[in-house]
Amino acid sequence: MSAWTITEDSARKFKFSPDERKPDKIKFDDKFPGFGLRIRTDEKTGREHRTFIFQYKIGSKHRRMNCGKVGKVTAAEARKAAEKHAAKLVNHEDPANERATIRKVASHTVGATIADYLAARQPAMKPRSYEGTKRYLEKHWKPLHGLSMQSVGRANVAAEANVIAKNSGKPSANRARASLSAFFRWAIGEGLCEENPVTGTNKQEENGPRERSLTDAEASVIFQACPDNDYGRIVQLLMLTGCRRDEIGSLEWSEINFEAETITIPGTRTKNHNEHVVPLTDRALAILKAVPRRDRDHVFGAGKGGYSGWSKSKAEFDGKVKIKDWTLHDIRRTVRTGLGTLGIAPHVAEAVLNHLKLIRTYDRNAYEPEKKAALDAWSNHLAAIMGPKGVAVRAVPVEGAATGPRSSLAERLTRTSSEMRPPAKGKDRRDLH
Repeated sequence: MSAWTITEDSARKFKFSPDERKPDKIKFDDKFPGFGLRIRTDEKTGREHRTFIFQYKIGSKHRRMNCGKVGKVTAAEARKAAEKHAAKLVNHEDPANERATIRKVASHTVGATIADYLAARQPAMKPRSYEGTKRYLEKHWKPLHGLSMQSVGRANVAAEANVIAKNSGKPSANRARASLSAFFRWAIGEGLCEENPVTGTNKQEENGPRERSLTDAEASVIFQACPDNDYGRIVQLLMLTGCRRDEIGSLEWSEINFEAETITIPGTRTKNHNEHVVPLTDRALAILKAVPRRDRDHVFGAGKGGYSGWSKSKAEFDGKVKIKDWTLHDIRRTVRTGLGTLGIAPHVAEAVLNHLKLIRTYDRNAYEPEKKAALDAWSNHLAAIMGPKGVAVRAVPVEGAATGPRSSLAERLTRTSSEMRPPAKGKDRRDLH
């Protein structure tokens, strides 16, 4: 009797003898061990279902791989698939495990994996960074949520990035792109995909770094329009300290020393990871002392963490002040510009903003008196521009002052208003120290 092999013809025509016939039975190829034709018969209708299979044994367990339905794939294609499975066995690999892994990976959608990513990354991220990342991944990349991780391609990312640029602007598109790239890098490390589809996509061309700073008139309007609530107090403190938004928004009571009149922001909350000591003017102290004490660690906000109502509060405030195209970070740039205008030495102004690239690490605490004096001068300037016809306080000696030993920068910056250029006669000026 000749050896029976699976061919296109035999796969369609083979019949078991009556005594061999069962509802589910396999006829194996005599020349290719493990390669077989599986015939399942519906006992009610007598209808047959024929599939090509590859069966093998790992230890004491028999495993079976489907190589395609007869009529859907050819016998040659099924044989080739079986040969690939057999080759893996030679290399001590289990084809069934590989297929199960592929199915598991395919079941991971982008949306579900984003939830896992955010949960894993939140403890290591600053609140503002987490909020931004969450917004970009959950809102801007929502059209990708239904796709499996493996199926997302460069074309998907590029097309959606263009939509984001059109609807939200090019800077937002680039930040969303960066968030998605970080997400896929994490997913690769978790074994959920093999490639980062963001790699190779084009970044949107932006107009360069933002250079907006507020005019004296705008700063005056914003400061005086601040509401008597957390958002208003935060904005005023940003104006008086030059701190970053979240450095004040996530401020904790333990970081304030009312006796020393300072805020000490730990490196875990600063952009450059260096501790930042912020001298407080009298006005800044008064604002902090007026904040209602709540049973929580954070000075501002409600619930868990620091202040979080940024977008809503900014929109409401913009409707009140009617100043176009400004952001909270513009206040920080305004403070730095203002310090320079007042004659504050560049390295002191940089120290006020915790820009330590110009200051050696071992020298970072040497400018605390100068920082205090600089912020006092800036507070005087704010008081002047909010007066009816106030005059900015200059951080230089008054021309014609008495001769003698040159006073220190700190002493010169904190001269009383009578020693500085006075305002016009009869004009009162509010003190914002």
